[in-house]
Amino acid sequence: MSPRRISKAALFVVAALVAAVLTGCAASGNRVAAGDDNAAPVAGGTLRFAVLDAPANLDPHSGSSYPESLITSNITDKLTYQNPATGAIEPWLAKSWDINPGLTEFTFHLRDDVTFSDGSKFTADSVKENFDLLGLGNKQLGIVPVSAYWVGYVGTAVLDPTTVKVTFDRPNAGFPQALSLYFSGILGHSTLQLPKEQRSLAQNLVTTGPFTIAEHVYQQKTVLKKRPDYNWAPASRKHSGAAYLDTVEISVIPEAGVRTGALRAGQVDAILDVNNTDEKPLAAEGYRIVPQLIPGRDIALDLKTDLFPTNDKAVREAVKLGWNRDALAKTVLTPSYKVSTSVLSERVPGYVDFSQDLKQDQQRAEQILESAGWRKGGDGIRVDKDGRRLELALLGINNLVNNKPAYELIQQDLRKIGIDLKLNVLPIPDYTAASTQQQRWNIQVANQSRADVAVLEQVYSPQFTNMSKLAQGDPIYQQAIDRLSAVSKTLDKDERAKAAESAQRFLLDEQVLTVPVYNPAQVTAASPKVHNVGYEAQSRNVFYDTWIEPR
Repeated sequence: MSPRRISKAALFVVAALVAAVLTGCAASGNRVAAGDDNAAPVAGGTLRFAVLDAPANLDPHSGSSYPESLITSNITDKLTYQNPATGAIEPWLAKSWDINPGLTEFTFHLRDDVTFSDGSKFTADSVKENFDLLGLGNKQLGIVPVSAYWVGYVGTAVLDPTTVKVTFDRPNAGFPQALSLYFSGILGHSTLQLPKEQRSLAQNLVTTGPFTIAEHVYQQKTVLKKRPDYNWAPASRKHSGAAYLDTVEISVIPEAGVRTGALRAGQVDAILDVNNTDEKPLAAEGYRIVPQLIPGRDIALDLKTDLFPTNDKAVREAVKLGWNRDALAKTVLTPSYKVSTSVLSERVPGYVDFSQDLKQDQQRAEQILESAGWRKGGDGIRVDKDGRRLELALLGINNLVNNKPAYELIQQDLRKIGIDLKLNVLPIPDYTAASTQQQRWNIQVANQSRADVAVLEQVYSPQFTNMSKLAQGDPIYQQAIDRLSAVSKTLDKDERAKAAESAQRFLLDEQVLTVPVYNPAQVTAASPKVHNVGYEAQSRNVFYDTWIEPR
């Protein structure tokens, strides 16, 4: 079978797998679906958009927080496009691609009509330069490889001005989907020549996207300006040519109540990170409420196996069983969100429902701890035979409105079974700094956006991020590599589904390396004058199709 035929079959499988779970991608109970109306668009105007937190690093290849990837998702294009409604992997800067039978070689056929914001032309050399930096890094420039997506990268060969071949030393079934992610935005030559610190400055970003950054004031605002000559959007977008909006003013308003007040007062046209208590009132007042669940690895308590006491599997099991998910749904979440039923979001192909294994059972949790030698002390917190307290340090990000309330609920429940959970829920810059001090934290909490089951290998495999910190001498070290890498070795629908189920069972039941909490969503509230509020497949707001009625 020729590589061309393999690629067509692979694309069909990917589309079929993802479409089954991504169709109707807004969360259950949503009030308005993204792309919600058929009114005739009006070009021009400025959208004033308020967010919770500020982007600290604007380099599309390394800025990983939501506010950073929101900006870069609007200024960069990718080789592939994941349709947020169907999940299909579609052409963008690449018109088509071929995949070899071993899933190690990917040949991309590129558009020849694309330009960067400085007027230079996008070519196969542009792809090679970007991919070599993403996959190999550059020590002189201070650029490290984006290892989570590029493990096994060998190199990119330019076959002609519009054709490149990308090679890996191992199967990488999820690579075409990975190229649609915000990390994979294509940057211009002048940007890629700069050292790390200068690449993250707004004035140095040369991109191919529908917007450029006209102004950036850290912790205050970022202004996007449309490119009038933009004309290479994916075919499935709602229009072609330039964006409708002239500008997008993204303001930082940390307090949820103040953001809502600014929307009601007409100071902004739309807000992200809507406070839970504001969703229903705003909808009743006529504002558009547009949620979309974030696909990938849910908000989860990742338990470190290299630290006491989470090196004890009994402790990890007790954390899984010791808190009430029904209470989380009733007291913390709105219908825009979902309690986790696996480590994967329901929006990811290969998701398996493990809700029965995740039900609260405090009696069993206490029995597990007792059997492992953990006895309750005078203050109700358990101690081991050496008198060491069952105290767990948690590091989390205060970047979503539900995070802290959810962790506080878990904290209260775990205390009832003798576990003292110490919460450190920090803004993004402080979280990033604290996360370098790995020996401080038994539990690190975050989510990882990616609508492909390869996200599990990316986050938990010792060959990738290794969030559970499995040591090479650990008996399950190689098991983890084998079980998690299986999802990247096939595009056969049935085989990949089996590998996905096995990976989830390994993480959740067999080793309890992670305890999923909830599937986060992005929730936007917008004035009725704002139309086509939308997200890309990983739930970053994109403004290309958005338009606003004249004021």
